[in-house]
Amino acid sequence: MKYLVCFSMFFVVLLSCSNNQLQNDPIPNHETFTIASKLLSENRVINVWFPENYKNSSDSLPVLYMLDGGIKEDFPHVANTLAELIKSNKIKPIILVGIENTQRRRDLTPPTTVAKDKEIAPVVGGSAIFRQFIKEELIPEVNTKFRTTAKKGIIGESLAGLFITETFLTTPDLFDFYIAFDPSLWWNNKQLVKDAANYLKSFPKTNKTFWFAGSSAKDIFKNTNTLNEILSKNALPNLKWQYSPEKKEEHHTIFRATKEKALIWTLNQ
Repeated sequence: MKYLVCFSMFFVVLLSCSNNQLQNDPIPNHETFTIASKLLSENRVINVWFPENYKNSSDSLPVLYMLDGGIKEDFPHVANTLAELIKSNKIKPIILVGIENTQRRRDLTPPTTVAKDKEIAPVVGGSAIFRQFIKEELIPEVNTKFRTTAKKGIIGESLAGLFITETFLTTPDLFDFYIAFDPSLWWNNKQLVKDAANYLKSFPKTNKTFWFAGSSAKDIFKNTNTLNEILSKNALPNLKWQYSPEKKEEHHTIFRATKEKALIWTLNQ
């Protein structure tokens, strides 16, 4: 019976991962385009939000890429938050690029040897090819369509946080800054955490920024704490990082509760 209860909770957490948008966020003005991905063999919908006056100026801006970036996902929530922070001069203007999901659990997870992990979706373990799509197809398309600087980052929570943390550790040069809320570091028996120190040994010399937070969820908090300890023991002069332990928050509340301080700290580094 104990196993059944834990197993049920496991799926409840997973089902809530992409549903932070249960509050009806106003849909901001934005552009949408579709990219025919040869790497993923499917069309992907991309939503783009611009700060006020972007179209009336000639300025190029940095880009924040976001996972779970559909109109019915977290895109309105994050876009509206950016608009408020820019208006209040807490952050500088930035473009938001949201990647709408097709098979979320396929795209955001690395391979796993754990049988229970594999039960969450018909296909898992596709993070490497999804990351290649972002690098080789999406980013060049965004740079062609819009006025962008070289500076770019990525934001997401839960399985998206796992993808972001994996990207930060395995291919850190892809982005300049990384924001991960409640990353699902329990995936594949915590293998990403176990390998973190080794990844840091070959970290690039370029400046990087990493902000991450962990909620009160037991399978999350312990692992984010461990990652924090690893980063502390392997401190790098070119890496600015901030860990935000959020014991008062639950898995489904942490994104909204910590979004502003995450963006303010990260985008002002």
